[in-house]
Amino acid sequence: MEGLIDQIPCGFLSFADDGQILRVNPRLMERLGYQREEVEGRPFESLMNVGSRIFYQTHLFPLIAMRGRADEIFLLLRASNGEDVGFLLNAVRRERDGRTVNDCALMPVEERRKFEDALVRAKKAAEAAQEELEEANRRYEEQAVELELQQEELQTQRTIAEDANQAKSKFLAVMSHELRTPLNAIGGYTQLIEMGVHGPVTEEQRTALDRIRRSQLHLLRLINDVLNLSRIEAGRVDYNITDVALEEVLKTVLPMVEPQLAAKGITSRTVMDQAPIVRTDREKLEQITLNLLTNAAKFTPVGGSVTVRVRRCADVEDRVCLEVEDTGIGIPPEMQKDIFEPFVQVSADNRSEGSGLGLAISRELARGMDADLTVKSVAGQGSVFTVLLPVR
Repeated sequence: MEGLIDQIPCGFLSFADDGQILRVNPRLMERLGYQREEVEGRPFESLMNVGSRIFYQTHLFPLIAMRGRADEIFLLLRASNGEDVGFLLNAVRRERDGRTVNDCALMPVEERRKFEDALVRAKKAAEAAQEELEEANRRYEEQAVELELQQEELQTQRTIAEDANQAKSKFLAVMSHELRTPLNAIGGYTQLIEMGVHGPVTEEQRTALDRIRRSQLHLLRLINDVLNLSRIEAGRVDYNITDVALEEVLKTVLPMVEPQLAAKGITSRTVMDQAPIVRTDREKLEQITLNLLTNAAKFTPVGGSVTVRVRRCADVEDRVCLEVEDTGIGIPPEMQKDIFEPFVQVSADNRSEGSGLGLAISRELARGMDADLTVKSVAGQGSVFTVLLPVR
């Protein structure tokens, strides 16, 4: 207790009912300029000026004796140099060591003012912080409202874009169907003329008719590609996912492209370490594989090679990789990210027939079957297109 009293940051004085000072702490003595032995044992009133003595006798001590305490009482004490020092006194009356004592805590007025000023500053800082917090909350609320409006606008734009895409797909589907009818008629009439149904046909006429027929078939293929893409984008493609043996798929597709490969002297080989069973739509996988092999034959020069490889994907779990590798013209790096977009073609000289839809259709079909289609290519050296298929 004694050590605690000596360490408190304010003055302490304890006196008996007869006024004798029983205990003081160093902080009070330091402020008044006395030594402890000069004060302890003296009457408490000896530290007061005349006015304080009268106040002590008539008000302060009676208040402490009657109520057992006194709070925030201003009192002037006389320092050793004759200066009157103002204190705020808080007193408690208690029993200790068999007698009644009055313990007083004395806070110098200037110290209190310093603490009060600090409290005022702290209050102002807290109010400023509260204002900043309210302002920040207001800004956040405004940003939240703005973000919500932006999300609504984005949703509106997305809906508009989806509606426009659906309208486009519907338009393409209708137009493709309407265009196929007259093209089929052109092909039919061309065959009738070639057969001589309408009279003899000269060699020059046959050459012209062959050009008409090839052009008709080319346009028909383009329209079919557009129609297929529009169906995919419109979500009108159904998938029949079953267990499919890749070996059977290749046996079906490879003979379809052998004439194209043979015409250009392109060697082909198939590498299959095993005969895996995959989960896919067989018809659509055959369509994808045929498109990849047709492109390989188209863009591989005379005397080149095409390799079909089936293997377990090393970097993707539970997938089988069906690869079509060629030694063709390759794809420039700047075009590889766009090669699966509609109407994008590798060849810029327009010497190769095609709509630029084959790869776009193939990738959409692959993804619709929980598969994917990727490419690795080096311009001038060739390409490797890979279909990543889920295994059974």
